Amino acid sequence: MMPTRRTVLPLLLGAGSPAMAQQLRAQRPPQGPSLSAPRTLMAGAMATVFVSRAPANARVAISRPNDPPEAAIVASPLGQVPALSLPAPGEVGSFEWRLLGEADGRPVILLRQPLATTEPAATLAAPARVARGNPLPVRGIGPNGDRDRVVLVRPDAPPEAQGPNFFPAENVESTLEAPAEPGTYELRYVMDAPLTGPRVLARREVVVE
Repeated sequence: MMPTRRTVLPLLLGAGSPAMAQQLRAQRPPQGPSLSAPRTLMAGAMATVFVSRAPANARVAISRPNDPPEAAIVASPLGQVPALSLPAPGEVGSFEWRLLGEADGRPVILLRQPLATTEPAATLAAPARVARGNPLPVRGIGPNGDRDRVVLVRPDAPPEAQGPNFFPAENVESTLEAPAEPGTYELRYVMDAPLTGPRVLARREVVVE
C-alpha cells in the first residue's frame, strides 16, 4: 500500500530537521590535525602547545615566518603526548609555531600559527647586605625559561659567569649561600633563551660583610 501524502510529508520534514543535521555532523570523523598555542609571549618565556590528531613522527617547532620547513629556532618531537612546552626566542619579533610532518623523508609544514614576542623583563628581591657564608633569601621573576638563572656574582663578571644560583622555572624563591669572601656582589636574573644565549635582564647589588 502506497503511503499517503500526509504520511510522506512529516518524513521529509524530519530528515531535514536541525536535530537530524546535527546528528549527521556528529557522525563525521574529525578532519586533520589541530594546533593551539599562545599568539603573544614574552621573549624567552615557556609556552605550552596543544596538538591533536598529529601524524606519527610529528614535531612542533618555532621558526621565522619565511624560513623553510627544515629551519627551526627550536623544535621538539611530539611523541605520544598531546602537549609539550617550548621556550620562545629571546629576541623581540614575529615568529610562528609549526606542526611538522614528513614527506619523502623531508619535513613538511602541516600547520602554522603566528607568534609575536614582546620585550623580556625581570625583577629581583633580596637583602642589600648579608654576612659571609650566611643564607641569602632571594626572589627572582622573569621569563622563567627552562635555562634561566638567578645568580650571585661579582659586578664585572660576564653574563655566563657561575656562582650561587637557582632556576626560577622550578621556583621563583630560593635561599643562596653568601660567598666566603666579603665585598660587593651582584644578584642577576640571567635569561638564557634561543637566539640570544645568556642575557642579564635585572641586577641588584648585594654587599657581603
